[in-house]
Amino acid sequence: MQREQQYVMQTYRRAEVEFVRGEGALLFDGQGRQYVDLLSGISVASLGHCPAPVIEAVSDQIGRLLHVSNLFYTGPMVDLAERISTRSIGGPVFFCNSGAEANECAIKVARKHASGRGIDDPEIIVFEGDFHGRTYGALSATPGLASSPDLGPMLPGFRSVPFDDAAALEAAFGENTAAVLMEPVQGEAGVFPASEETLSTARRLCDESGALLIFDEVQTGVGRTGSLWAYEQTAVRPDVLTTAKALGGGVAIGACVNSERLGQVLEPGDHGSTFAAGPVAASAALAVLDAVDDPGMLRRIRDLGRFLRESLLAIEGVTEVRGRGLMLGVGFEQGIDARTLNSVLLERGFVANAPRPDTLRLLPPFVLEDEQAAGAVAAIGEVVADLRGGRGEA
Repeated sequence: MQREQQYVMQTYRRAEVEFVRGEGALLFDGQGRQYVDLLSGISVASLGHCPAPVIEAVSDQIGRLLHVSNLFYTGPMVDLAERISTRSIGGPVFFCNSGAEANECAIKVARKHASGRGIDDPEIIVFEGDFHGRTYGALSATPGLASSPDLGPMLPGFRSVPFDDAAALEAAFGENTAAVLMEPVQGEAGVFPASEETLSTARRLCDESGALLIFDEVQTGVGRTGSLWAYEQTAVRPDVLTTAKALGGGVAIGACVNSERLGQVLEPGDHGSTFAAGPVAASAALAVLDAVDDPGMLRRIRDLGRFLRESLLAIEGVTEVRGRGLMLGVGFEQGIDARTLNSVLLERGFVANAPRPDTLRLLPPFVLEDEQAAGAVAAIGEVVADLRGGRGEA
């Protein structure tokens, strides 16, 4: 920890735990203590830690070809593009290394598409509370972070409206509107699903104006909500879809997908990435999709999510459980500090996250066992009872 403070830029507030090994839904620290992971590395390790199919795919590929750059063809890249396209919105795919980069590509697609429509000063509408990344385009599209005066000036051309406010969204539309960029379920804000009214309003306004509807499914995608993509549980399809996090099962990869109707927008030289869709990362993602894009797996995610929701709602002091599938935000009554709760849970061997003072966020691996899920609920209930009894001190 001392060396980390000396040699690593201090951009994270790390808990004082060093994890050295993982297996399934379990993590182990340097002293050999076991933890139940309810966070999945923030929705990354959805198949658990060190899943055999991903290890096998990566090990096989890494022994044959590690990297050649995007100046040449590789089979895993094309296989993955076809797989993602045909199992989502049908158009071409741009690969990258993270969710922020996927959203940067989507912003570029939206601006070039707007230019083709004769818009010289394109504007992208975003929602307060949404999170799209920390590179400058994605940062500028994230209202809660874009307001920081120390990091300015931001990239121009973004207009924010209150979250899930269909009327405000409609009022914000104008002749320069190039796109609406939104999370179908807000993640970093504390797990808040957008309403069908807002989604359908966004789709209607984009259809009427020629603007693009972009869904940021970096956190919701690849099975997290109980369908391969969160939009599949709605009546709305986006024009552009971004994904990352769980796509590589722990190996860094992201993607931006155009709809079949939108087709090609970017041309050679418009965009690029040195490491994107390298054969190792693409092989990992194919193994992940083989496991997740399965009716039995998706049903398991929904069933386990239902169990957690119902069990958590039975805890005195829990006021609501938001979200879908295994993307859950647990809200508490006034006086219960979720960050204190999260710290005590870590001491008791459960890894979770408190994105706001009144919310615990749960993003457990899809391989979480029933007994582990029940143990997590029991631990949360015990800590909440202690906090209620001590009014803030467990």
